[in-house]
Amino acid sequence: MNFRSDNIAGASEKVLAALMDANGGTQPAYGTDELTKKVEKSLCEIFERDLAAFLVVNGTASNSLALSCAAPPWGAVLCHAESHIADDECGAPEFFTGGAKLLGLPGIACKLEPATVAAKLERMPPRSLRFSEPMALSITQATEAGTIYTCDEIAALTKVARSRGLAVHMDGARFANALVALGCTPAEMTWKAGVDILSFGATKNGCLAAEAVIFFDKAKATEMAIRRKRAGHTLSKGRFLAAQMLAYLDNGHWLDLASHANAAAEKLEEALLSLPGVRLGWPRQSNAVFAILPEVIDQRLRNANVSYHAWSPDWLPVKTRPSPGETLYRFVTSFRTSEAEIEALRTAGRPEPIASSGVRAKAG
Repeated sequence: MNFRSDNIAGASEKVLAALMDANGGTQPAYGTDELTKKVEKSLCEIFERDLAAFLVVNGTASNSLALSCAAPPWGAVLCHAESHIADDECGAPEFFTGGAKLLGLPGIACKLEPATVAAKLERMPPRSLRFSEPMALSITQATEAGTIYTCDEIAALTKVARSRGLAVHMDGARFANALVALGCTPAEMTWKAGVDILSFGATKNGCLAAEAVIFFDKAKATEMAIRRKRAGHTLSKGRFLAAQMLAYLDNGHWLDLASHANAAAEKLEEALLSLPGVRLGWPRQSNAVFAILPEVIDQRLRNANVSYHAWSPDWLPVKTRPSPGETLYRFVTSFRTSEAEIEALRTAGRPEPIASSGVRAKAG
């Protein structure tokens, strides 16, 4: 019963089979192989646009290299204060940009508001020697709180960014989960809403290690190839990245995997809420459930070896924050989460039955 993250699951059988197929024969090296060309063609079709795509092995590289093409060393990237780039990547974005400053902004449930971004930009006049120059806005879809920006909300944020000439980056580590939840198209959730660069995640949703940095304007991708090489992310046997991504995208496999994870999260949410005293930090929208547990429920689950993360309550509305004796926790489902696991969690969290004599009944 491991709900710590979706990256605890392995790769899908279809992705693993594609890797085995790619292992036969020979292919040109360094991303010049036919499989890599097919990936870019497939992404162009999925996103309904001629684009440039670059494969890397993980999300930190994807985010950091994307931002390095959007912000110079003297620039600033606006993001949520608890975004992955600000809180979980060990300074990699600053390292790859050569020193660009990350400016973390507040927002309930890890979502930025246009007014918050606009207010920050107003306090940073252009070409001031006092401030780093705002160069990019980065948003996460789905967010670190499992919440989702609607297409209209993305468009509203990109409009503010455009007013100051900022590029817009989307960290899409859980892009597929957000997409199936919204029921929109990939194009509607990205470039049609004003997104310039997408870190397209696949590792958390069924790949072994594969992500893509997507530029919706190919003219803005001129530096990416050399930056990727310089960063050590141009694999000599690049066909193995491409094989994963092709299998992931083939026939909507990526959407099926995300749909399963989201549906499992819905069942998990119901199971958690069936336990006494459990409430939600905020409504579940993707494959992550943020639940506030009383100590007694947490202890029952821990005793049954259920795994999950404690989480910061700082971005909860004040009126819903944990009371003494409660803690906010994150539970994440994957494409492999089973109903049996969820039901086992429900059983583990229930109070033990009381015998009529007042003595706890023995199990079995």
